[in-house]
Amino acid sequence: MKAREISIDVHKMSLTLPKYELYETGSQIRRSSKSIRSNIVEGYGRRVYQNDYLRFLIYSHSSIDETKDHLDTLIETGSLTDETTYHAINEKLDHLGRMMHNFIQGVQLRN
Repeated sequence: MKAREISIDVHKMSLTLPKYELYETGSQIRRSSKSIRSNIVEGYGRRVYQNDYLRFLIYSHSSIDETKDHLDTLIETGSLTDETTYHAINEKLDHLGRMMHNFIQGVQLRN
């Protein structure tokens, strides 16, 4: 599952940040990346109720955007200096964002 892979990558990356970022943006990016997968799982558990399912899928998609914003902030402020890691995680988030968008559209069409 791509969301699981991203949350693990983000967690590992966040542990390499400077100490002052570990409890600020580091903590926020860990939570938002874990929220991506948690909302997918919670939505799937409510899939019988289409509106709930869609709501959690949209929350997950929003968490992708939030994680991308935290990642951008870390690279822009110089707290994350490993550009290879930045690009790898950013590409995975972009790909998952496109997948989630298409999946949400597919669920909406079932109405």
